[in-house]
Parts: sequence; structure tokens; C-alpha cells
Amino acid sequence: MTQRISDSQKAKMQNPFLQFFKFLYLNVRILKIVASGHGGTRK
Repeated sequence: MTQRISDSQKAKMQNPFLQFFKFLYLNVRILKIVASGHGGTRK
């Protein structure tokens, strides 16, 4: 499985900036779901 991953994909996975971006992206999605679920009246 690890041999199938190309060098560019490996570099992407080890890139701290992309890791941070993914982390932010997931947080934004979770916050949007929570906001739409619980704070629909405020918007």
C-alpha cells in the first residue's frame, strides 16, 4: 500500500501547511453544521 503512494502524494501528506488547511476546512464544515443546526434563528 505504501509503495503505491507517489512521492508527490507523500509530500502533500507531510506538508504541515496542507495539514493545517485540512484541519481548518474540517472545522469550518463542523461549525457550519453546528450553526445551521443550533443557531438557525440567529444566522
